[in-house]
Amino acid sequence: MVAEQSGAEVSDSLKMFGAVMKSLRDQARLTQEEFAAQVGYSAPYVAKIEQGKRFPPADLPARAAGVLGDDTAKVLAAAAKTLTRRSGLASWFQQWAGIEEEAISLYAYECRAIPGLLQPEMYARAVFERQLPPWSDEQIDHKVAARLERQTLLVDRPNTAFTFIIEQAVLERGLGGAGVTTAVIDHLLDVSRRNNVEIQIMPLHQEDHCGVDGQMYLAETPAHQWFGYVEGHRSSTLIAQPGEVSVLHQRYGKLRSQALDCRATVMLLEQMRGAL
Repeated sequence: MVAEQSGAEVSDSLKMFGAVMKSLRDQARLTQEEFAAQVGYSAPYVAKIEQGKRFPPADLPARAAGVLGDDTAKVLAAAAKTLTRRSGLASWFQQWAGIEEEAISLYAYECRAIPGLLQPEMYARAVFERQLPPWSDEQIDHKVAARLERQTLLVDRPNTAFTFIIEQAVLERGLGGAGVTTAVIDHLLDVSRRNNVEIQIMPLHQEDHCGVDGQMYLAETPAHQWFGYVEGHRSSTLIAQPGEVSVLHQRYGKLRSQALDCRATVMLLEQMRGAL
């Protein structure tokens, strides 16, 4: 994923919604932690909504009704309708990022780059430095910082099951040079030791491969609703329709059976590390 936004890119409408929500919460004499617990979201997620850094989930006004009262929840619902979503990757990613932060299961298949949640700083910087049109050093620093901040999910959510399938070709490409590839492999080996993380490599030669339509992400919410997410050039799509999400599930399940298992993946990574 290449879609993180810096603080300067947050839309005014999101900031306004966040300010309204904070004001309503303050009127109810609730802290962020108290409000978050009562509406069923984490406190950091509520904080980011109030800061204008995340699109609010569609059911937030309904959940808030039982906490703030029906009339106050109607104000929140009206504020939600005024949100203007920027076209393209950034706005959709804000919605996905909110789902990602609350997910109890997260699946990723990548055939273009190392998944954002697994990128060490050197690799993330190499990715952003090669974007066109080019970004300034300040923009790159912001985006790298945002990407590294997202990665705290792996530590902060030990009960979330993270599963990643990565094409071997992504590593063989050597983006940024041998030093960057070494850092990536070392990081993947380190992260793969976590109890809540599984990493599988899809080998270069695999006749039975059902990932030809490109990368995909799947997430399960605490309410056991599944969402899918896909990206393209300057565009992205959040997938909520159950039938479409089911298709991604079928494909992801097949990909897991076609990729190397976790132990074989570690062996391959160690072999590739030794060859650098």
